[in-house]
Amino acid sequence: MELIDTFKRVKSASKSLALLTDQQRNEMLLAVADAIIDQQDRILAANAADLAKMDPKNPLYDRLQLTEKRLADIAGDMRNVASLPSPLGHVTKEKTLPNGLRLHRVSVPFGVIGMIYEARPNVTYDVFSLCFKSGNACVLKGGSDADQSNQASVALIHEVLQRFGVNPDVVTLLPATHEATGEMLNAVGYIDLCIPRGGRRLIDFVRDTARIPVIETGAGVVHTRRGTHILRQRR
Repeated sequence: MELIDTFKRVKSASKSLALLTDQQRNEMLLAVADAIIDQQDRILAANAADLAKMDPKNPLYDRLQLTEKRLADIAGDMRNVASLPSPLGHVTKEKTLPNGLRLHRVSVPFGVIGMIYEARPNVTYDVFSLCFKSGNACVLKGGSDADQSNQASVALIHEVLQRFGVNPDVVTLLPATHEATGEMLNAVGYIDLCIPRGGRRLIDFVRDTARIPVIETGAGVVHTRRGTHILRQRR
């Protein structure tokens, strides 16, 4: 499987996000939140197809399952992200050198963020909202257990973005295959940062295999400072 053309399209589309204002990004996030509620039957139908292939006794079943209440919570979380102040354009450090040259360190997007996750379809919305708010495109690699749920979710997001005239390639879902994972982790020059979200086995695999920068989130509750430290080490 060759995904290089896909990665090229995402990288190109990511540059268009710099043209959007924070207000425009917020409007689109709110529109997606509304669409989640308005089209919940469509999302739940796709989720039911995924659930039908999993044993209800499987510990992953509850993580995979979407309900009207969970979709309402997802939409609420997206509205909360829209209400946050923009993380972009902040001067985090400035100084003047002896020769008079003034230096500024300003917060900017990474560019393209890749996310690998397992049977949690809510993560699709979480990653999109956080990446979009911060001006980043995202490449999503979900698990096969949630593939139909993820496809329905990304299709919904694409429809909203297209309505606002935004290139839908800024949110791209990869095939739910191991081969896609391998290509993603080797997408040097196209994916600027990869974040694995899952169990220890997944995190170890991504950390040990990737040729692109990785933030190792760790299993369980962690602090972002740890991830920043690891990213700095890998660079």
